[in-house]
Order: sequence, then structure tokens, then C-alpha cells
Amino acid sequence: MVQGHVDDLGRIVAITPEGDARLVRIEAPPGVMRYVVDKGFIAVDGISLTVATHDAGSFQVSIVGHTRDNTIMGTRRVGEMVNLEVDIIAKYVEKMTGQSGSNITWDFLREHGF
Repeated sequence: MVQGHVDDLGRIVAITPEGDARLVRIEAPPGVMRYVVDKGFIAVDGISLTVATHDAGSFQVSIVGHTRDNTIMGTRRVGEMVNLEVDIIAKYVEKMTGQSGSNITWDFLREHGF
């Protein structure tokens, strides 16, 4: 879930054609990467996308033909900066599990299917 706020900037480091889609790898700062998970959501220039893969300093998204043709992502090039917003749920989980006195722990979340 994204809300339309910019958390930080990222830089496009690779664009690889894959059939009708384009795989776009974006370097992001640690403050963004801490929330990035495979198959999770991230907004790039306001477009909510699914993370295909990630490593410690970057993530990859697949831009399908419709998204490429109907959004700014079709014009983006390697080296360009993009606006990034991470999934708000990750921020809430971090806040709730990081506060002292909270009843929500990692064990509690695991026990309840998270």
C-alpha cells in the first residue's frame, strides 16, 4: 500500500528487455531498502509496482507493456533519478514492533500468520 508520498530518491542502474516487458533495476538508499521485500510493493515515480528481486542496495521491477506505454516509466533511462515510496504497512509494523511497551512482537506476528 502506497499513499503518494516520496520517501527518498533512487537511481536507475539497468534496464533489460524481457519479451514485451522491461526489467528495471534501481539503486536505493538503506532507508528505503530496509522495507523492500520480494513480491512487496514500492512506488516508483508514483507508480505502484511489485518488487521482482532485491539485494542489499537495489531492487528490480518489471515494467509491462501497458505500464511502459501509459506512464512516465516508458521514458526513463539508465542513470536517471526516480522518486521512491515504500509500502506503508512495513512502516507500521516497524513502528509497532520497535516501541517499548508494545504487545506486538515478532513471535506474536509469526503465531498469527505474518
